[in-house]
Parts: sequence; C-alpha cells; structure tokens
Amino acid sequence: MKPPIIPLEKLESLPVVYQATIPEKYRDMMGHMNIRWYLELYDEAGMPLFELIGLTAEHYQSNLAGGFDLEHHIHYLNEVHIGDTVAIRGRLLARSAKRLHYMLFMVNETRGLLASTFECVNSYADLQTRRTAPYPEAITVQIDSMLTAHRQLDWDAPVCGSMGA
Repeated sequence: MKPPIIPLEKLESLPVVYQATIPEKYRDMMGHMNIRWYLELYDEAGMPLFELIGLTAEHYQSNLAGGFDLEHHIHYLNEVHIGDTVAIRGRLLARSAKRLHYMLFMVNETRGLLASTFECVNSYADLQTRRTAPYPEAITVQIDSMLTAHRQLDWDAPVCGSMGA
C-alpha cells in the first residue's frame, strides 16, 4: 500500500480529539516511541471522538451500552520521539445501523509531520446481551451530521480498502 500523502493543512478542518507529549516510558530500543503506544494513544482518542456524536460515558451507563472495536489498521508513517507533542484528529467515514467506520490521524506537532493513521470499524453494543445493537436514533442524527460535514472535505481518506461499516 502506498503511504498516504495528506498535507497537514487538509487535516486542520478535523476536530482534535486528543493531544499528548510523549513520555520517556514510551521509548524503545530504537530510541523512538514503541509501536504498542500508538494503539494506547488511539485508544485514548476514541472516547473524545465518540463524545462528539453523543456517545458519552453517561449515555453508555444510562443505556447499558458500549462499543466494540471490530477491526483496526495502523499505518506508521514518520517516527515519533520522546518529548514530541502529538495531536490526534478524527474523521468519520461511514456508518450502518450498528457500525461506525472512522479514521484517526496522528500529527507530530513538534516536527510538523503526519506520524500515523488509524482506521477502525467499531460497533455499538448492548452490554446486557454482550451483542452488537443498532445505534439509538438520537445518536444516528449526530453521526449523520458529522458524516455529512466530513464527506464534503476535498480529499479522500486513505483507507486500507478492506474495512467498512
């Protein structure tokens, strides 16, 4: 797969859902951030993205609901070093009645580079039955609103091609 080439200014229209300065404990023997921490950072960014579409901790608790990640794809593009500051921006790509397809973009703000992309399919879940379930209508309205805005962007998301909602 060809590495995505996305000018950073194209990403600026996407919401920043998480920021972090990379701590010393993330260093590996190569002197940069170890790959396991990318998923940690993307995991931290997931909840703030979901909160933008109404999937808050309160929503999950009051509806006995949650979410299950079904598939991930991480593309490593540029090194992240200890002390670098990264910002993660989110873009919704598609949804079905039960699933959401989205991407996160890790920008190394210290170095001015796109460091990594994360593509995911996540499913809404009924935690009483531990099964996937349809999104409530109030949530689909918010998802669809953000999807409409993201579909109007003038650049294609660099999807892997094997995932979808």
